[in-house]
Amino acid sequence: MNDRAEGYKYSPRVRFELLEKDLDSYRRAADFLNFNNADVLCVQHEFGIYGGPAGSHLLALLKEVRMPVVTTVHTVLRVPSAVQRKVMMELVRRSDRLVVMAHKGAEMLREIYEVPEDKMDLIPHGIPDIPFVDTNFYKAQLGVEGRMVLLTFGLLGPGKGIEHVIEALPEIVQRHPNVVYLVLGATHPNLIASEGERYRLSLERLAEDRGVKEHVIFHNRFVSLEDLKEFIGAADIYITPYLNEAQITSGTLAYVFGAGKAVVSTPYWHAQELLADGRGILVPFRNPPAIAEGVCRYLDDPALMEKTRRDAFQMGREMVWPAVAQRYLKCFQHARADRRAVPRQAFAGWTLASRPYALPPLRLDHVVRMSDGTGIFQHAIFNVPNFHEGYCTDDNARAFILCNLLDELGGEAPAENLDKLATSYLAFLSAALNYDSGRFRNFMSHGRLWLEDMGSEDSHARALWAVGTGAGRSRKEGHRRLCIQLFERGLPVVETFSSPRAWAFTLLGIHEYLRRVESNPAVNSARNILTSKLVTLWNNCATEDWPWFEPSATYDNARLCQALILSGQWMPDTEALEIGLKSLRWLASIQRTQAGHFRPIGSNGFYQRDGARADFDQQPVEAQAMVSASLEAFRATRDATWSRAAQRAFEWFLGRNDLGVPLYDSSTGGCSDGLHHDRISENQGAESSLAFQLSLAEMNYAEHLFEDSMRPAL
Repeated sequence: MNDRAEGYKYSPRVRFELLEKDLDSYRRAADFLNFNNADVLCVQHEFGIYGGPAGSHLLALLKEVRMPVVTTVHTVLRVPSAVQRKVMMELVRRSDRLVVMAHKGAEMLREIYEVPEDKMDLIPHGIPDIPFVDTNFYKAQLGVEGRMVLLTFGLLGPGKGIEHVIEALPEIVQRHPNVVYLVLGATHPNLIASEGERYRLSLERLAEDRGVKEHVIFHNRFVSLEDLKEFIGAADIYITPYLNEAQITSGTLAYVFGAGKAVVSTPYWHAQELLADGRGILVPFRNPPAIAEGVCRYLDDPALMEKTRRDAFQMGREMVWPAVAQRYLKCFQHARADRRAVPRQAFAGWTLASRPYALPPLRLDHVVRMSDGTGIFQHAIFNVPNFHEGYCTDDNARAFILCNLLDELGGEAPAENLDKLATSYLAFLSAALNYDSGRFRNFMSHGRLWLEDMGSEDSHARALWAVGTGAGRSRKEGHRRLCIQLFERGLPVVETFSSPRAWAFTLLGIHEYLRRVESNPAVNSARNILTSKLVTLWNNCATEDWPWFEPSATYDNARLCQALILSGQWMPDTEALEIGLKSLRWLASIQRTQAGHFRPIGSNGFYQRDGARADFDQQPVEAQAMVSASLEAFRATRDATWSRAAQRAFEWFLGRNDLGVPLYDSSTGGCSDGLHHDRISENQGAESSLAFQLSLAEMNYAEHLFEDSMRPAL
C-alpha cells in the first residue's frame, strides 16, 4: 500500500503496489491476482489503511477477485458510523473467512454484524520468538544497567495515556529510586501533520513539573524489529495506560506479553482477555495512584514478578509467528475447501452488465484556474476566468462543498491543493456574512467590494449548506469551528424566508451539520419547522396529475425532494419521506425521454402546470440535483431504480442527451454552461463546472459503497 505518489523502496518480493487513494488501482490489483492464479487473498483490515470513506476502496478489489478471501479484522467497532457499518457488512459478505485475534472481537462480530460462528477463526496476534533472558544483558547494551526499567512503546499520541504514568512516577520513585521510565516510539505521523510534537512536549514539561525528568527517557524514533527486541529484553515491567476500552487488539501488548514481561495495563478489551487470571495487573483508566500501586506491587515482590513473567512467556509460545502461521494455513485450507463448493464467478461472466460503472478520472484543472486567493470567479469566457463578473457566494459555497467531499473521499487531488482551495472558499464565505444582520451577501466585484448589503434567500441558504458541510465533514479543526460559528449565526433568519429552495438548501446544511455536531435544540427545531413548511407546501398544491410543491417546476427542482428524503429518514418523519420519494418519482418520469436519456426542465420558460414545458436551455445544476436526490433515494430505499436514475442524469454531462454532445470537457476539466436546442454553450463558468465535479464526487462516493447497483443502464 502506498500513501504517496512516489511510493516506497520495497524488496523484490513485492510484485504489485496499490495507491491508497486511487480506486482503479484496487481493480488493477484484482486483475493481477486473478491472472496470476493466486490461491488465497489474505487481507489485513483496518479502516485507516485503505482509501475512500471508511476504507471502502478495498471493496472494489474484493468484488472482483476470484480466489477465496480471508480477512483479519484488526478493529471491530461497537458503535460504527453508517458508512463504517456499510463497509464492514460488505467486507463480511465478500470474505470467505474472518480472523479475529481475541474472543471479544468474535463476540462483537456475532452480536453487531451477525457473522456466523462457523465463518470465524480465532488466531492470536503474532509475535517474534524472543527468548526468556535476564534483563541485565540488554540493560548493559542500552546503558541502563542497575535500573528497574518501565517500558511503553508504539506510535505516540494522546490516546496512549502516557501522562498518567508520568503522574504516577513520583510515588513510584519515592519507593524505588532506581526506576527509569522508557517511552519508545515516534509521534504518529498524522499527529505530526496536524499539531507537530505538542503532545510529546507536554509530556516532557509534565515530567519536569513533577520532578521526575531524571527518571524519564524519550526515544523519539521508529525502531527496527531487532532493536525492538533489545528494548523489550531490557524491560522489567511493561505499561499500557491506554484511555479507551474499545481496543480488541494491541500488537505492542502481544509482543511484550509473549516475551515474558510483567504488565500493568488499563482494562481495554485485549488487556482484559490476555491478562486475566493473574497474568498481569489491570488498573482503572486515568488513575495515576492505581498505576503507581500496580507497578510497586511487582517491584516490591520480585517473586511475584518472576512468576508472572514465566506464566506469560509459557502462554506466549502459542503466539509466536511459526505457531500463528500454522493456524493461518489451516484457515486458508478451510477457505479453499469452502470455495470449491461455491466457486466465484469466472472471467467469462464479467460482461458489461456485471462490471462496475466506469467514471471519468478526477480533473480539477479548471476549478484551480477559476480560483484565486479571494475565491472562485463566477463566470468564464470559454475556459478563461471572467474578471469583470467578479465572485459570488453561491459558487464559493459549491466549491467549498466540493473540497470537503473530495478530502473525505480521497483520490488524486493533492491534499495540500484541496486545503489551500478550501481555505480560500471558506474565507470568502466568512467575509460574506454580515454579522449585524445575520445575512450572507452574494456578489463581490473583482476589486473585493461587496455589491449589495444582502444576498438572495437562496444564496444565503447555499452558504449555510456549505458551512454545514464543513462543520460535519472537515478534518481541519479551524475550518470546522469557523463553519459551526457561521452556521449558527446564519441559521435563525431562515425561518422568515419564503423561498422553498432556501428551505431545502438549509435542510441539506442542517443534515450535514448534525453529522458531527452534537444535537442542538435550535438546529433540530429549525429542521422541524422547515420540513413542515415543505410538507405543507406539497399538501396545498399537489394533485394526482401534478404531484409537485408549486404551480411550476423551475430550477434546482430535485433539491426539494432530496431535502424531504433526508429529513424523513433522520428525524424521522414518514410523511416527509413518502412525499420526497413520490415527488422525485414524478420529476424523474418527466425528465426522461422515450429514448431513455435525461432531459432536464429547460430554463427558457420552465414548466407551468397545464402548460407546455421548456426543453431548453438545459442547465448542469439540474443534472447535478437529480444525481444527488436519486442517490439519496437509493440510500433510503435500496431500490436500484434510483441508482440507475442517478447514472442517467450523470451521463447527461458525458453526451447522453438531446444533442448527443458532451458538456464536460475532459481536456480542461470544465463544463459547458448549458445545452441549447442546437449547440452547447462555449463558456465554462464556475456553477456549471462545479455541478459536474460535485456530481462526479457523489457518484464516486456511491460507487464504492453501493457498487452492485451502479451498473450500466440497459
